[in-house]
Amino acid sequence: MSVADELLKANQEFVKNFNLGDLAVKPRRRVAVLACMDSRILFERCLGLAPGDAHMIRNAGGIATDDALRSLIVSHHLLDTQEFIIINHTDCGLLKVKEHELRAKLAEKMGAVASEPAHFYAFDDLEKNVREQVQRVKSHPWIPKHIPVRGFIYDVKTGRLSEVK
Repeated sequence: MSVADELLKANQEFVKNFNLGDLAVKPRRRVAVLACMDSRILFERCLGLAPGDAHMIRNAGGIATDDALRSLIVSHHLLDTQEFIIINHTDCGLLKVKEHELRAKLAEKMGAVASEPAHFYAFDDLEKNVREQVQRVKSHPWIPKHIPVRGFIYDVKTGRLSEVK
């Protein structure tokens, strides 16, 4: 049985007791969280969020890419979120690579050069990266200046969030 088949089987059990169909489309806590896709981290749990509380936007590195910005803009302008949180974490895979080395490795492995994705957004300084993502969100012309945007680092060994100023 493939993993996808196992997941579909688990979904059949989930459906038997499903009770979230009446949740509002707008997040109850009026917050959107941009975080890394790392499978070790259940951000909803570490933030004490329940289904329907927040928009969760996840990608490799918790980077404010064009698509993440698109989601934050939709979250605010169409679904009334009033606060944004960006979370990076220790031991991130993108901390361990250099952009040009990753591209070269992939081109060699696959025997082809690709123009997309244009960037993997590798970084070597976690706090600096959080500050850059916060600034990228704050400086977007479609993100109102009154929207708080705060950045944090999640420690994968302790579960603790630390704010980056």
